[in-house]
Amino acid sequence: MIKKILLNLIVSVSIFTSVCVAAEENKNAGAPSDELRSLDSRIQSLKKEVLDLNRDLFMLEEELLFPSNTQVSVFLSMDIGTLFQLDSVQIRLNDKIVANHLYTKREIEALKRGGVQRIYTGNLPSGKHEIVAYYTGIGPNNRTYKQGSTTILEKSSAAQFVELKISDNTVKQQPDFEVKIWE
Repeated sequence: MIKKILLNLIVSVSIFTSVCVAAEENKNAGAPSDELRSLDSRIQSLKKEVLDLNRDLFMLEEELLFPSNTQVSVFLSMDIGTLFQLDSVQIRLNDKIVANHLYTKREIEALKRGGVQRIYTGNLPSGKHEIVAYYTGIGPNNRTYKQGSTTILEKSSAAQFVELKISDNTVKQQPDFEVKIWE
């Protein structure tokens, strides 16, 4: 199946390249505008086909690399974020570092507007697994702040989704780091 999709992708790209070369030759030769419009619409159609094939290939790759019965995905979300300015996150799974991420201002703003980032996707066998997340940034009173959160994941035969949520606790005037396992 993948070989067929790859072959279709290669054929589409080669056709696209030949059409582009032909369009350039016709353009230089002073071809009528109707022919150029027709050629342009065919090029746009081929571009769409290549993009569709690329999307299908990506989805197949995801299915092959991360089958749903062993898949685990870890996401990060942030609520408001006035008490904690996130700098980086490190994820450990069963005492092994599986993800590190340094955040840009743009990524932080997206998270504050309700965005969710997938930090890690991997495979785990059924059973108990420990997930530890370390957050670093600037906390209350502009001090360097490092906090960790730990949870035990009981992996079943279905895909598992874990949310790491950073929120402001206005009562304590401290950030909260919550781990939620979605069923």
